[in-house]
Amino acid sequence: MRRFKPLCTLLLALLLLLCAACGQQAAQPEDTGDKDQYMTDPVPEGKPAPVEPQDSDVDADTKYTCTISISCETILDNMDKCAESKKALVPEDGIILPATEVTFSDGESVYDVLQRVCKANKIHMESSWTPMYNSYYIEGINHLYEFDVGPESGWMYKVNDWFPNYGCSAYAVEKGDDIVWCYTCKGYGKDVGGGWMTEGTAK
Repeated sequence: MRRFKPLCTLLLALLLLLCAACGQQAAQPEDTGDKDQYMTDPVPEGKPAPVEPQDSDVDADTKYTCTISISCETILDNMDKCAESKKALVPEDGIILPATEVTFSDGESVYDVLQRVCKANKIHMESSWTPMYNSYYIEGINHLYEFDVGPESGWMYKVNDWFPNYGCSAYAVEKGDDIVWCYTCKGYGKDVGGGWMTEGTAK
């Protein structure tokens, strides 16, 4: 029996090593490609990276100006699809807020600016926090909500003619930025120059 004891010990050790290796492989995370922890695709070269809310640093003593506007012009071409109860909420020219110069504090986000300008101009705005994307999602502006003009409709934003591929509360506004909030009716943004699953799309 003694001569078999070393062999049994060796076999047991090999078995334990095999189990450990299998366990380590099973624990490997799934490949998420180049997406970050909030499932955001890589930001195009030359465009500003998102600043997560927990990392933002607002300097209330440093002020700059930017421009912001809110438009639902695309609805004018899709009134047949607009919910009957919402048609009266669509301005004749589709402009909810014309291009307006506003002051913001260094480090504030597009969401901060939108929230303040809507309050100042008595424009309804409703948002919700989305933990998965670590950002606020704009559900409705001027009582016009997503899906009010079809299954592909909703609010999007662009800064300096670029539709960021991350949430508005992660976009740090810079001096002179031109922020536009626009309502899309078709193609998840294609009718306003963006587009779902294309470079730079966010809500």
